[in-house]
Amino acid sequence: MQLLQLIYVSRPFGFDAYALDTILITARYNNSRQMITGALVCRDDLYLQLLEGPEDAVRRTYDHILRDDRHVEISLICEAQVSERMFPAWDMKHDPVKTWMWSREDVERGVPKTATRDEALTIFKRLAVESANAPSA
Repeated sequence: MQLLQLIYVSRPFGFDAYALDTILITARYNNSRQMITGALVCRDDLYLQLLEGPEDAVRRTYDHILRDDRHVEISLICEAQVSERMFPAWDMKHDPVKTWMWSREDVERGVPKTATRDEALTIFKRLAVESANAPSA
């Protein structure tokens, strides 16, 4: 089955723990109903998200994100048809930005907005491996 995989980056507007919790709770509920999986990397200056699932559902979700006032400066990094999910067990995995990702200075200079598909996929592949190797809670 072909799936759409979409990666975008944005800057949070009004970021705090409550906003993040609200995003994650809503995303997990909606994504499970629409057969969307993915991961969200975030901190107060960055959202980097991978969505994967049925094309119509992923596009509807991304259109909703484009209208969500908690995101500013949204940039689509890539979209591609894929045959398997990178995060099959996660309605929406949340990971903080890791030290091996972009620094605050990189984000300020706009580096994430110019990321290539391969650069973004490398980040999510590494997160997927870390998640698979993490001990169960």
